[in-house]
Amino acid sequence: MIPEDLRYTAEHEWVAGDGSGAVRVGITHFAQDALGDIVFVQLPEEGAEVAAGDSLGEIESTKSVSEIYAPVSGVVAARNEALVDTPEVINSDPYGAGWLVEITPGDPAAVDGLLTAGAYRELTES
Repeated sequence: MIPEDLRYTAEHEWVAGDGSGAVRVGITHFAQDALGDIVFVQLPEEGAEVAAGDSLGEIESTKSVSEIYAPVSGVVAARNEALVDTPEVINSDPYGAGWLVEITPGDPAAVDGLLTAGAYRELTES
């Protein structure tokens, strides 16, 4: 459940894209499984500037409320409006329809500094 073509953070976010345009961001299967049933998502507005490591929003589940962290610095280009009415799609499709936001990175090379699938696998297995 760790797609090889994505990059990852130690906080369990994934990033799709090479940074040459907007990158898509979501939480991993590991994260959604640990959270349990997701019931609410708070996301930043389009156009918001975000800094890598800063809070992007929150995900609320039946177990807890967890912060979502920006994997790269940049500007929010889009947010997944479908999650307002159906946040539970994150549980069923975290790497597809359950994406959270798209960010246009200030530094396209920042994506290369994120964890590879292999490094993320090691992190979650330890």
